[in-house]
Amino acid sequence: MSETPHLHGLTPTELKTLGEHAIAAKSLAYCPYSNFRVGCALLCADGSYVLGANIENASYPVTICAERTAFSKAIVEGRRESGGFKAVGVSTDISPPASPCGMCRQFIREFCDLQTPIFMWDAKGDYLVMTLEQLLPMSFGPDQLQKPDPNKGK
Repeated sequence: MSETPHLHGLTPTELKTLGEHAIAAKSLAYCPYSNFRVGCALLCADGSYVLGANIENASYPVTICAERTAFSKAIVEGRRESGGFKAVGVSTDISPPASPCGMCRQFIREFCDLQTPIFMWDAKGDYLVMTLEQLLPMSFGPDQLQKPDPNKGK
């Protein structure tokens, strides 16, 4: 029996699993300074999931958000070459849910289509969903950069 698409092209099982992984990823967070746990799960086009969590540092600017951790891990594992990403899930311990920060939104933009859904779970397990384009309107991405002219300089 096949599942029918649910929300933003995800089946009910994919959405449930994405949420479970994003919520579970919070337990991986290293946040001794803020105690603000964030978990992230990426649903890859091949059906696999990649998890990330925020990793703080005593030198605060060196801190890495959960979303950038997950995407960095996915990129070095070759997940971009295997079809990219179908959805992003983020989870925090607050209500209402928190969205990715501006830096993470731009980071996600590098690797995802503007219509990629970003699901945001709160402390109670409820979620909101917005597309990347809704979270980062009028964004700047790889498609705005000119390709180098191979004949220039010859």
